[in-house]
Amino acid sequence: MTRATGSDVERRPGDAIQAKQSDRPASSSHPPARGWLTRRRTSALSLMAATLLVFYLCWRIAQPFVPALAWALALAILGTGLHRWLLRHLHHPAASAGLATAVLIFFIAAPVVALSPIVAGKAGEGWESMQSTSVKERVHKVLKGSKSLAPMADVVAQHVPSTDELAKQIAPRLSRLAAGSVWAGVELLVAFFALFYLLRDREQALAFARSLLPLSRAETDRLFRRVSEVVRASVLGTLLVAAVQGLLGGIMFWWLDLPAPLLWGVVMFLLSILPLLGAAVVWVPAAVFLAMEGDWDKALILALWGSVVIALIDNLLYPLFVGSRLRLHTLLVFIAILGGLLLFGTVGLILGPMVLAVALATLDIWRERTAHGQSADGSPQDPPPPH
Repeated sequence: MTRATGSDVERRPGDAIQAKQSDRPASSSHPPARGWLTRRRTSALSLMAATLLVFYLCWRIAQPFVPALAWALALAILGTGLHRWLLRHLHHPAASAGLATAVLIFFIAAPVVALSPIVAGKAGEGWESMQSTSVKERVHKVLKGSKSLAPMADVVAQHVPSTDELAKQIAPRLSRLAAGSVWAGVELLVAFFALFYLLRDREQALAFARSLLPLSRAETDRLFRRVSEVVRASVLGTLLVAAVQGLLGGIMFWWLDLPAPLLWGVVMFLLSILPLLGAAVVWVPAAVFLAMEGDWDKALILALWGSVVIALIDNLLYPLFVGSRLRLHTLLVFIAILGGLLLFGTVGLILGPMVLAVALATLDIWRERTAHGQSADGSPQDPPPPH
């Protein structure tokens, strides 16, 4: 047997401490990070804050053009069939998108350009007719001719402005109207500009959207299909309601023997497409004109017809049509439309039902995943442990 040497038996007290220190991992040479806010987490939080700030600035930049971009998206969905047909014949995406955009612009702008001079001429004739005698004199004469309204003649005559005074009151508002018209023109240019690229780069845009959505290919296609159905139903519903309002207004103009009933019916159809204007822009001045001429019966009939029949058609027929096309309850569509108009303005006619449809489609995806034994991310759930 070998004996341990003296050097092996007698160890210095510091040897044990050195041995323990040598057993520690190499990473212990650096002081451990203390607290939750490490350098890596600080970097991640800084990146997150910068990302949120940049996205917020991007949103503020794009926010003024949201209505124009929404209308461009709606037109792109409506013009997809035309663009595909042109692409099959021309085999050039840019040329096909440009031609499809030009066709859509023509169908939108042609009626407005054709009717604007006629409407301006009729409005000028009406203004000249009102200037032939003072507005105050007309109202005073009409009220004096009615026994029941005669006591109000002096009061109304003091408050109803003359034609010159009325012109002075309208003049300051013309500048705001001109500024609004310029901005509307800018929004149209943005909408048509975006429409071209949405048609040309449709496949790339859809692929990018698919890469961002946490959904499967089938679920994403179903969501896109639902959005397309909403846009088509909303646009067709708007055109249908506007056509009915224009038809009802034109029939009443013809029955009351007012001038150019066909022209004003078409004008009411075009104005009814815009919720903030509507057919009231035509029939309200016509009713006032009839009242000033002393035709109280016709003025009352036109006012009741416009405020009850024409106005209620928009609130009843549109939700019914859109709800039937989308297989949604009429009450839900009605609330989505009114809420969309209050939140987004005129484009809320499309965005309101679209948000509702996307929300319901998302709920359907959740329900189907959980019903088939899947988790929220689409993966199969683990079986329960055995008892």
